[in-house]
Amino acid sequence: MKDKFYQYIQQLQDTITAKLEAVDGKAKFRQDLWERNEGGGGRTRVIENGNVFEKGGVNISAVHGPLPKAMQAYFNVGDVDFFACGLSLVIHPKNPFVPTVHANWRYFEMYDKEGNTVDNWFGGGQDLTPYYLFDEDAVHFHKTCKTACDKHNPEFYPLYKKQCDEYFWNAHRNEARGIGGLFFDHCKATDDFSMEQWYNFVTEVGNSFLEAYVPIVERRKNITHTPENRTWQEIRRGRYVEFNLVHDKGTLFGLKTNGRIESILMSLPPNVQWVYDHHPEAGSEEERLIKILETPREWV
Repeated sequence: MKDKFYQYIQQLQDTITAKLEAVDGKAKFRQDLWERNEGGGGRTRVIENGNVFEKGGVNISAVHGPLPKAMQAYFNVGDVDFFACGLSLVIHPKNPFVPTVHANWRYFEMYDKEGNTVDNWFGGGQDLTPYYLFDEDAVHFHKTCKTACDKHNPEFYPLYKKQCDEYFWNAHRNEARGIGGLFFDHCKATDDFSMEQWYNFVTEVGNSFLEAYVPIVERRKNITHTPENRTWQEIRRGRYVEFNLVHDKGTLFGLKTNGRIESILMSLPPNVQWVYDHHPEAGSEEERLIKILETPREWV
């Protein structure tokens, strides 16, 4: 399974980066290959200063070795070895009317010291963070997510949508990071659902990503915007940074397992503002976004 999924994310990285380069029309992804001293490595691809994308990364990694003490405590296990592979992406467009997007799909195994697999699971998801909210974009993104889920189990979309709303929540701000999507983790084999079926589901979601996001980019990338729109985008990007550094489990895992710091922090936008005690103007589109982020809503 680990070889099969790693081959899949290599192909998916190629597909996604090629499409995003075509959408941008100017910038190309820079590739870095890196190795982890304890075992494994990855292929980082970053795009910067394009016509459409200000900064973005589409990274894959496959790392293995002894599970660090901090992660043993987190998983509540003893001295075990692990293998983890996945694709993680974050795209920050230039235009404030184009949303930031995040996605990842991953597979994890743990082994005892004799090399026997003691646990394995899939995880992942995709979510949208707009700075100016177009309801039809939110509906499109969520409909695409629901379509992918419904092919495998009609209960998946409402469950993983709810988990996404709960996970991407800036508790210290009492607001959502964005308008959600899907979030699933610890997807393990049961009597009713095999690892092969989980593989088929996770890859279905991965394959849906471009359809979920690119039409939104195409609709919004040429909207005229003002310096005030840009300032608002940068203030909201600050909330994105806060979530990734305070709450995000993937960032924590990368830091605790001696991952490549440049690849882990590629999710951070290049231009951000923290304005003291900032409040948007009453009745504005900016205030509307804030009010929507205070309470998760059903989009489909």
